[in-house]
Amino acid sequence: MKSIFFVFALIPCCLYAQKLTRDDKKVLENLSAHISYLADDSLEGRRAGTKGETIANKYIQSQFEKAQLKPMGDNNGFLQSFPISDGKNFTKSSFFIVNGAELKPNMDYFPFNNSPESKLLESTVSLSLSEPGSPWFINWNEVEEQNKSNPHFDYKAFITEKALLINKKGGTSILLYNVSKTYMDEFAFTGKDQSEQFVIPVIVITSIAKNKFFNDITASNDIKFKIVYTQNQRIAHNVVGYIDNNAASTIVFGAHFDHLGFGEDGNSMLRTKEKFIHNGADDNASGTAVLMELASSIRKQKLKSYNYLFIAFSGEELGLLGSKYYTDHPTINLSNVSYMINMDMVGRLNDSTKTITIGGIGTSPAWGDILPFKNKQNLTIKVDSSGTGPSDHTSFYRKDIPVLFFFTGLHSDYHKPSDDFSTINVEGSLAVFNLINIILKRSDAMPKLAFTKTKEQTVGSISRFTVSLGIMPDYSFGDKGVRVDGISDGKLAQKVGIIAGDVIVKLGTFPTSTVTSYMEALSKFKKGDATTVYIERNRNIIEIAIQF
Repeated sequence: MKSIFFVFALIPCCLYAQKLTRDDKKVLENLSAHISYLADDSLEGRRAGTKGETIANKYIQSQFEKAQLKPMGDNNGFLQSFPISDGKNFTKSSFFIVNGAELKPNMDYFPFNNSPESKLLESTVSLSLSEPGSPWFINWNEVEEQNKSNPHFDYKAFITEKALLINKKGGTSILLYNVSKTYMDEFAFTGKDQSEQFVIPVIVITSIAKNKFFNDITASNDIKFKIVYTQNQRIAHNVVGYIDNNAASTIVFGAHFDHLGFGEDGNSMLRTKEKFIHNGADDNASGTAVLMELASSIRKQKLKSYNYLFIAFSGEELGLLGSKYYTDHPTINLSNVSYMINMDMVGRLNDSTKTITIGGIGTSPAWGDILPFKNKQNLTIKVDSSGTGPSDHTSFYRKDIPVLFFFTGLHSDYHKPSDDFSTINVEGSLAVFNLINIILKRSDAMPKLAFTKTKEQTVGSISRFTVSLGIMPDYSFGDKGVRVDGISDGKLAQKVGIIAGDVIVKLGTFPTSTVTSYMEALSKFKKGDATTVYIERNRNIIEIAIQF
């Protein structure tokens, strides 16, 4: 779950504090067991494509087997595998040699994350000389000293400008030395930064290597180096099970079971350098637990009008990767899907407000008749019409499928190590389970639901942005730029002719190589500003003048 979404109506329900039935007590016991297992430290935060994710998906498979679901993943199994980019590595084929001695990668040198690959370079150089056709050295200690009183100093902007200038003067690369520990930590190679590349290679020489190989700044040194990247990849898995009632249409249930691991992917709200396990009890062991209980209980209800597909998604925390992969590689015919229900963060129902949010009610005209606005539970239901948002239902909405999104609210433990089982309101998760069962019973006698498009939540609707293009980005896009996955009706993008599939590569003077850099670029503009958006379409760059 990435952020809270916007609500347009409050609909009060009736009684909540009912006496629990025997079945309720059993479901409550099972939900508690599921959430506590998935949120245990031994699963190390269920980061997609890791050992912890494997332990989790094996547990989910075992529950699907107990529920007698038919495997509907790859090769007649429950698992559907998909790749996740894990950044790049430079250590395998790269080298840096000074006067015949080979430097050790990371210990002696490393490239910037956004440094381009370099061809084999051979040169005789001195730290005190800057000549065309050779690498140029920069004493970073001097740069720090010159900018110590500048609170707005941006080292990336500085290096970008220097690279442009040095390239213009014939320099082939930049070698930084005398880098302090503070900046060494900032510069350290991670392989995951997808920012716009520098125009020439930029390589850091560590203090160890500088003192050993370049101690005399006037001496001539024979150097040659090559920086080559290899792409790292890990494999994640969706877990997919099916109940086949030989019906014409299918109802899909989904919840993501992955979380942040130790925060290695930079998506933790913990802003320190420390590495703690993020157990994700609410996000989203809670939704996964409800998914498994629905799979277990649905046969008992003897609902036969539809088939039922259950999917536990991985990769949601990295940009809806698992659900996007499934809808692009479905194991059933998606045109026969009546609707999809997604459960994400349903474990923190507030005992005072007793509020459950249901998104997506605008995706079908039937939802107004189906949703249990009046029931025996003392709940308040907030509703949102949009079929899009920061969770996996968005991938199904993109395929013109009606969706509902269940959510019990954002909280201070979101994306922090403190999202543990001890904070979960299991009775609240039971309330979500019961509401969904009411929906199933009410829709069982109805034909396949009609789909309607809705107003979309777009990047730029967050408060720190005052303008928006009105696009939905493709979070799974692995190349440079922001690929447009959808367009909001009546918004700027639609008016100026931007279409789905376009790749936004620059906004004004700001490169938009990632969704993050796109959001940063948007924050530079205000209403009324005019600029140019640069679009890649069919391998051609198109310039479109816009005014926010």
